[in-house]
Order: sequence, then C-alpha cells, then structure tokens
Amino acid sequence: MNNEQIKQELSEVLEDYFNKVTLPVGSVFVVGCSTSEILGSWKGTGSSLEVGKIVVETVQSFLKPRRLNLAVQGCEHINRALLLERQVAESHDFEQVSVVPAMHAGGGTQVAAYQNFENPVEVEHIVAAGGIDIGGTEIGMHVKFVQIPVRLEKRDVGEARVVGLSSRPKLIGGQRAQYEFTEKNLQDLK
Repeated sequence: MNNEQIKQELSEVLEDYFNKVTLPVGSVFVVGCSTSEILGSWKGTGSSLEVGKIVVETVQSFLKPRRLNLAVQGCEHINRALLLERQVAESHDFEQVSVVPAMHAGGGTQVAAYQNFENPVEVEHIVAAGGIDIGGTEIGMHVKFVQIPVRLEKRDVGEARVVGLSSRPKLIGGQRAQYEFTEKNLQDLK
C-alpha cells in the first residue's frame, strides 16, 4: 500500500461521507485512526507518522472548505483523549487535560495532527457532530446523541475498515408530540 493509494482511498471515503451528510458550520468532526490497521497490522504494533500525516492532511482538505473543526482521537494509552486546536476546545468549553501524543501513546495520526495544528491541546471529552473511524478505534463515545451510522460505499482505507457516524437531535415526547409544524399543531384538543 503506497501513500498515494491511502490518500485516494481516504478521499473517496470522505467524498462519499460529505455527499450524504451536511454538518453544521463550526461543529467538530472526530477522526479515530489506527495507522497500524491501515498498513495491515494490529492496532499499536506498526504506527506510522507518515500515514498519520496523509490522514490529517486529507481530512483537513475536506473540513476546511466546510468550516468544520478536526478532533483526532488518541489511543487507549491516553484514555482516548482528543487533540484539537485550543480555540476550538475553548469555544466549545471542552476540558483540557495534561498530555501530549507520542507514537505509542496517542498514535501516528495524533502525533501528525499535533505537528500540523497551530495551537494543539488535548481534551478528555467532546461532543462531535460526526466523524469517521478508521480501523476500529471506537469513536462513538465522542459523537453526540443520537448517532446515525453513515453507510459508506467505500469501506476500507488500506487494510483498515472505515465506519462513518453523523448525529441528529433526539426525538422526545409522547402521544401528543409532533415533529413537524403544520396546521395540526394549531388545533385545540377539546
């Protein structure tokens, strides 16, 4: 698997995702990524900064024109902390934690993002509007309720399986709840 193939496959995934999903401007898009899995190894056994850089740069090329903010999930060795730009973390009131990524404690994609970002910080929890999981990194805990799986046509980047998530507001209520405003909403219940 060469770098150009990785970039091409990830671009196809993101093109498909954003053809199906429109996220609110200014919202957070989370990426969980195992560079080891992309290269055909078990998570954490073959981390690659080079592949991480390709992932970060490719994702950013899709997020910037849409005015979305990137959060990169780290591995379980840093409790799946998330790397963001400081101003994004502060504007969303995400609680910062004291850790910086390393190749085997955060992973290649997080280290690449740390080098790519202007003022990176790690936070413990976020509420993202959507995201992609490359290689079974379990991003669901970081996407707001209600999560919606995004069925992607292209489901792999390299050897890693890819899953997309978006979200919607919860539907709440009971017998009388309405989800669209029509003339029916104006009727008295006598």
